[in-house]
Amino acid sequence: MGGILGIAKKNDCVTDLFYGTDYLSHLGTKRGGLAVNGPSGFTSRVHYLESSYFRNKLEPDLPHLNGNLGLGAISDTDSQPLTFYSHLGPFSLVTVGRITNADELIADAERHRYTFNRSSGGKVRPTEIIAMLLSRENSFEDGIRAVYSRVKGSCTFIIMTEKGLYGCRDRLGRTPLSLGKKEDGWVLSSESSAMYNVGFTPVRDLGPGEAVFIDPDGCETCVQPGNEMQICSFLWVYYGYPSSCYEGINVEDCRYRCGAVMAAEDDVDVDCVCGIPDSGIGHAVGYSNHRRIPYSRPLVKYTPTWPRSFMPQNQESRNLVAKMKLIPNEALIRDRRLLFMDDSIVRGTQLKDNIQVLYQNGAKEVHIRIACPTLVYPCEFLNFSTSRSALELMGLKAILALEGKEWQNIERYVDSSDSKNAEMVEWIRKQFQLSTLKFQTLENLVKAIGLPKEKLCTHCWDGSSWGH
Repeated sequence: MGGILGIAKKNDCVTDLFYGTDYLSHLGTKRGGLAVNGPSGFTSRVHYLESSYFRNKLEPDLPHLNGNLGLGAISDTDSQPLTFYSHLGPFSLVTVGRITNADELIADAERHRYTFNRSSGGKVRPTEIIAMLLSRENSFEDGIRAVYSRVKGSCTFIIMTEKGLYGCRDRLGRTPLSLGKKEDGWVLSSESSAMYNVGFTPVRDLGPGEAVFIDPDGCETCVQPGNEMQICSFLWVYYGYPSSCYEGINVEDCRYRCGAVMAAEDDVDVDCVCGIPDSGIGHAVGYSNHRRIPYSRPLVKYTPTWPRSFMPQNQESRNLVAKMKLIPNEALIRDRRLLFMDDSIVRGTQLKDNIQVLYQNGAKEVHIRIACPTLVYPCEFLNFSTSRSALELMGLKAILALEGKEWQNIERYVDSSDSKNAEMVEWIRKQFQLSTLKFQTLENLVKAIGLPKEKLCTHCWDGSSWGH
């Protein structure tokens, strides 16, 4: 996915920028960087994160960065922040999202003799596309409106100019952007949880399609928010850090409700409830509390050297790292009937390994409860599940095995009340050799989040989407 942060302060912002961006590390695994505007002009540092931590990579650069305006990025797509020089003046840019009509925008720009840098695997970086759209207009405000009108998919971004920062949430609000302040400045962040320990107080979320301008002295709205919203439901299920809030709804609290609504419709007899670390834990606590079944931790995450942010891009290495992070505790596994909650099943490789470990350590029964419906449709908006073939999605694998064609009768398989859905779940259960398997219904997930369905993007589960 990725995370972005921008700060405007009366004093030097580098320390706040560094630690604030570090608190977004769970949102991405490939690149991390900082850019500041100060006495020396625009200065930036960007590093690969595939073999280390953001903090370790960027800390040696801090003495070379100084200024009261700053941008930070954790990215799964490209190296950023990027700095550009245009007729609007110099500006740095960070983005998060996915541009589905990128080829169309690139072709149009090249017809008008615009040049792109294709050094990133031969591809044009999304941040460059947004910079191109901005710089073709007569002002940053006009450029922001051009981005909103021309980009399909999603793109939330922050622009750092010589005078201040523009924070811009994508047109349908699929990705969030929060505004915060303290006595000597303002902050924009993908997550409110990045603000607290650097002294900022969250003020509000930007609305869908809203743009604000912040400088050390204040904040003003320069593009009014729209009325339509399609915020990604996975922010609460998986992406979001437990202490963050989106649209006024806390992530951890939502996960408790998510587990509770599953528990309310379950009667399986087990000895304890467990969560697959990390995001499955909140769901499991909610389930445990509702059914008054003891919570236990038979799988623990080894955090000192295997943090979330460390994840190689080679799939074989990713699988190994995912396995190495979790350590089984046989004393809490042997001869027990275990119920585990997890956030989702994408490909299922990691979950299958975890289940095998539980049986190898003497588990009597293993029951799995998934906090969201079966993933069937590849994400078109946030790069979630798009780096792999759609046919690797566990839901589509099941449909293909049962139907012979991956898209045949798909509307029946995503309907939790249909017998085809039950066949799909049973096929997946057998692949994992589970005692029982249940997925959250879409209706109950929407209920747990607490927003009207029309304000949520649920494309991964039911194929619904609009306003591309």
